[in-house]
Amino acid sequence: MRKEEKTKIIDELVSLLEQYPHIYITDISGLNAEDTSKLRRKCHENNIKLKVAKNTLLLIALKKINPEFEQFEEVLKGPSAVMLAEVNNVPGKLIQEFRKELDKPVLKGAYVEQSFYFGDDKLAELATLKSKEELLADIVMLLQSPIKNVVSSLESSKNILAGLMKTLEERGE
Repeated sequence: MRKEEKTKIIDELVSLLEQYPHIYITDISGLNAEDTSKLRRKCHENNIKLKVAKNTLLLIALKKINPEFEQFEEVLKGPSAVMLAEVNNVPGKLIQEFRKELDKPVLKGAYVEQSFYFGDDKLAELATLKSKEELLADIVMLLQSPIKNVVSSLESSKNILAGLMKTLEERGE
């Protein structure tokens, strides 16, 4: 591969990596064409960009974006594929789902929510991380809870007062 071609690929990788805040580096080697196609389809359905690239070119692109990404050098050995996503836990969930049938993809490393994760043993942790939307929904529920309790208390108090008034009215007769 000529230097111009490498430069073009690196620039494309940089452009792609800058679009997504969450990076998963996986090993999908050993998947046949049908399984790879199925994985790509699932990635597309879940708004995950799956890209296969040479490790050296990928590392150069990662370092251009953020010098801290040099930490990925240890896991960029052997065949690697990159999964890029807007939502932090979607690739982890997809990998877990896909591995119910096959033993691939294997998680090599990930950069999620400004933190690094290395090794396949971190997959369960990554899959259970809450997304930004899920966290916001939890906060809204927590904020609504006291209001619901007050409204509920007022509703039950209204029924109690109505019952007392009726009892007093009946006694008075």
